[in-house]
Amino acid sequence: MKQPDIIQTILKDSNYHLALFTKDEIEALRGKIFTKTTRGKETPFVNCIVRDKDIQLKPEEIVRQLYAARLINQYSYPKKRLAFEYSVNFGREKKSADIIIFDKDRSDTAYIIVELKKPKLIDGKNQLRSYCNATGAPIGIWTNGEKISHYHRKDPNYFEDITDIPKVNQSLKDILSERFTLKNLIIKDKIANERKSLKDIILEMEDEVLANAGVDVFEEVFKLIFTKLYDEFLSQQDKGIINYFLRQVTKTAVHEPAAEYNNAPGYLDGQNYDALKAAVSGISDDGFRMMEFRNTGQTDTELKNKIIDLFNRAKNQWPGVFPEGSTFELSDSHLSVCVSSLQDVKLFNSNLLVVDEAFEYLVNKSAKGEKGQYFTPRHVIDMCVQMLNPKRGEYMIDTASGSCGFPVHTIFKLTGHLFTNEEIPEEDKRHVLKVFGIDFDEKSVRVARTLNLIAGDGETNVLHLNTLDFDRWSDKTEKDPKWINTYGKGFERLEKLRAEKGENKQFNFDILMANPPFAGDIKESRILHQYELGFKANGKAQTKVGRDILFIKTPNLNTHLFEVG
Repeated sequence: MKQPDIIQTILKDSNYHLALFTKDEIEALRGKIFTKTTRGKETPFVNCIVRDKDIQLKPEEIVRQLYAARLINQYSYPKKRLAFEYSVNFGREKKSADIIIFDKDRSDTAYIIVELKKPKLIDGKNQLRSYCNATGAPIGIWTNGEKISHYHRKDPNYFEDITDIPKVNQSLKDILSERFTLKNLIIKDKIANERKSLKDIILEMEDEVLANAGVDVFEEVFKLIFTKLYDEFLSQQDKGIINYFLRQVTKTAVHEPAAEYNNAPGYLDGQNYDALKAAVSGISDDGFRMMEFRNTGQTDTELKNKIIDLFNRAKNQWPGVFPEGSTFELSDSHLSVCVSSLQDVKLFNSNLLVVDEAFEYLVNKSAKGEKGQYFTPRHVIDMCVQMLNPKRGEYMIDTASGSCGFPVHTIFKLTGHLFTNEEIPEEDKRHVLKVFGIDFDEKSVRVARTLNLIAGDGETNVLHLNTLDFDRWSDKTEKDPKWINTYGKGFERLEKLRAEKGENKQFNFDILMANPPFAGDIKESRILHQYELGFKANGKAQTKVGRDILFIKTPNLNTHLFEVG
């Protein structure tokens, strides 16, 4: 066996990975590996960094040695405060905690517990919870070498996410109350550093508090994401400063191929996150705004009041996504846990696929599929966009847009700003505003409008209308002040594309991309009589027609004419 391959050979077919660790950390461990003949077979060993004895290297042990080295070298904990396989009593039963850091003043009391045995988050968190509750340890860590979670055991019933664990000369209060700006958010982005998706984080929130909170999970998480977006939006001036300084760094320092870097998260699509983080770290943030969407150690009630105020300001900035009187239904303690889970996630201008996956999960959880509506797989969307190849200056529409996968990816195709940390330039926005989406499901439209905010265009042509019932659009577009206030600007742009003045049946578009709903029949004769497909071959009216059939009427691309339905 060649020594450079030993670590990967040991990890093969296990649930442990090394993406969390740097090349230097891995090479340092590799340099300490040696083999012994055990039962006639060459077996890899290492001299344990804490126990100072030879230990056979198995997948869990590799991760333990690497993380213990980090605790010693980066967090400065002395070896004497660390213990492996520490016995924890559960009545008559005893279990072994993987790594224990003892309290600095009480050498027999657990301060931080690290769980490695359970390589899946939910299992590991449950094991960690039992250890912390049994020992009274206030801080817990779970990692499998790929993902990592840091928790504050705020209450025996709740684990609250924290940005990091204290270093040897810090306290938990120092971590909770540290000054935190947009610069820190970029550097400590949980999606990049902990290798989690937004869906992973939402699933964890469900497991911790949401499943039994007696609330609409979609609505509460949607409110949290919306509020979090607004907090990042308020730091746009600081973002401009960061982007200015990043442009001074040679592009190759930040945009080298991600495949060459084990630690480059996919959502940056070609950017080396370590180089990006290093470049941002060199920027002074002395005058930067402090992020508000954070749990900084205040009481649960104080935190909830702060988040509600932020949410109300967000609704004023981006009207129409939530009703005026809406507020959080979560209890104070549940909201605190959720804010802590999301506070280190950077949403603005991040990978829409990360956010889209989370929304797809939430919307489907709200029984969206019962209406015959499903999110189109994003690789299918990419294929369709590439095939139809929309060009600048062309008008595009999705008549059953759902969460706007086709329009958003068309925007990315036109602007080239997919997965970047840049705003869409003003010159590109005029092309963005030639892209439209229509959907009759209000929840999907709200998601789509939020995705547009994340994409960075700030305006949207996503309209809450029933494509098949175009004859009654005027009930909303002319008579509903609330609808007009929310969607009016987008509809004004759509009106300019009418084939006939005052008519909503035909519009001039270059490209149509849509995946219409395939479940349910249209039975209203008023709607059916507007379509040729609403009649039989003998001229008699149909009593019902599948919704998807009425969506078959497609644009005449030769004349650049789009007929609704």
